[in-house]
Amino acid sequence: MSRVVVDASVAAKWFLNEIHSPAALRLVGGHDLLAPDLLLSEVAQVIWKRARRRELSVEQGVAILRQLNAAPLTIHPSGLLIEVAFEIALGLARTVYDCLYLTLAIQQGCRLVTADRTFHQALQGGPFASSVLWVEDRIA
Repeated sequence: MSRVVVDASVAAKWFLNEIHSPAALRLVGGHDLLAPDLLLSEVAQVIWKRARRRELSVEQGVAILRQLNAAPLTIHPSGLLIEVAFEIALGLARTVYDCLYLTLAIQQGCRLVTADRTFHQALQGGPFASSVLWVEDRIA
């Protein structure tokens, strides 16, 4: 089973019916999934926005967050990644948030899977292009 880092754009699709949700769900059970602890806050923020717009009830939001906590993810502390992520973020002119996921993938010797089109495209043609996969890409 291959290991991959998933970002919040992928994890949120496990619980919300969105474009690329089926591809995101295919990762669960078929791969060892890793993420920095930031993922929990970022997905909770997405759920909060949906609840504020009344697209989800509070009860549905809480249920999703419980499912997220039970998801088959190995969570890594961001504090151990932050310095390298900061340096990568400066070099790429990308957010530290996004670069935490990339840093974890690099440190773990695996790839980051994202459904964040802007981030994915920003990495193409650069030094980290081989470290990132689009959510619809096949993982070997």
